[in-house]
Amino acid sequence: MRTVHTVAELRAQLAAWRTAGERIAFVPTMGNLHAGHIELVRQGRQRAQRVVASVFVNPLQFGVNEDFGRYPRSLPQDAAQLITAGCDLLFAPGVEEVYPQGVGATTVRVAGVTEMLEGEFRPGHFDGVATVVNILFNLVQPDVALFGQKDYQQLAVIRRMVADLRLPLEVVGVPTLRAEDGLALSSRNQYLSAEERARATTVHRVLSRIAEGLRAGRRDYEVLQSEAALTLQRAGFRPQYVAIRSAELLEPAASATDWVVLVAAFLGTTRLIDNLVVAAG
Repeated sequence: MRTVHTVAELRAQLAAWRTAGERIAFVPTMGNLHAGHIELVRQGRQRAQRVVASVFVNPLQFGVNEDFGRYPRSLPQDAAQLITAGCDLLFAPGVEEVYPQGVGATTVRVAGVTEMLEGEFRPGHFDGVATVVNILFNLVQPDVALFGQKDYQQLAVIRRMVADLRLPLEVVGVPTLRAEDGLALSSRNQYLSAEERARATTVHRVLSRIAEGLRAGRRDYEVLQSEAALTLQRAGFRPQYVAIRSAELLEPAASATDWVVLVAAFLGTTRLIDNLVVAAG
C-alpha cells in the first residue's frame, strides 16, 4: 500500500490506474479504524480492482463543545490495518490540502434529510459531512464508495447529495458490524469505562425490542419510542432521541413500507448512536 499526503500525489496514482482501465473503490474515514472500517475495505475489494481509503479528521463537521480536539489520531496503526485488509492507496491529507481556501470557505448543504434527528442536536454537522465527502469524491473520482450503515442518516445524506448533484458513482451501504453482545463497533466505544461498556448493550436491546414490536404488528410508534427512551433512562443513559422512521427517506413512520429505528444517547460523557432496519413484510 502506498500512502500519500498531497492532492498531486493522489491524482498521479489514480491517473495511472484509470489509464489501465481499473475500477476504483473508495472508503473515506476519520481514522482510528476498527473492524467495521476494515470490512468496508474488504467489500471494496470485491467491487473494484483498486481500493483507496482516506484518513482525515474533518474539523468542519464538529460542533461547539464536540470532541474534535480529543478525537484519536492513530495513522500508523490505521495504515497497518489497511495494508492487512488489502487497501492499495491511503490518502492522509492535511487540512490545507482539503480546504485550500480555509475551512468552511465553500460548503454543501443537503436540505430535507439534514435538519432532523442528528441535525437537530448537531447543527451544521451534516453540512460539514456533505462538504468534505463532496471534496473527496471530486479528488478521488471513484466508481464506488462504501459507508457503514451505523451512521444511517449520514448514509442517507450522502446518497441524496450524489443523486442531486448527479455525481457519477455508486454509493454502497455496508451493514453494521457488532460485538458479540450486540454493541455497534465505533471509534467512540473506547471512551467508555468498563462499567459503561457493560451497560452500553442496552442500546441494541431497545432497538431489537422495538423491531420485535413492529414485526408483531404494533403501530403505536410514539408509545414504542417512549418505552425505549424510558428503558435507556433507567439504565443510566441520557437519550436525545429514539425515532421510528421510513427506512428510505427518514420520513414519518406512518408512511413506511420498511422502517429504521434510530437511537442517540449519552452514557457518561460518550455519545452513542445506533439503528436497526426492520422489514415490514
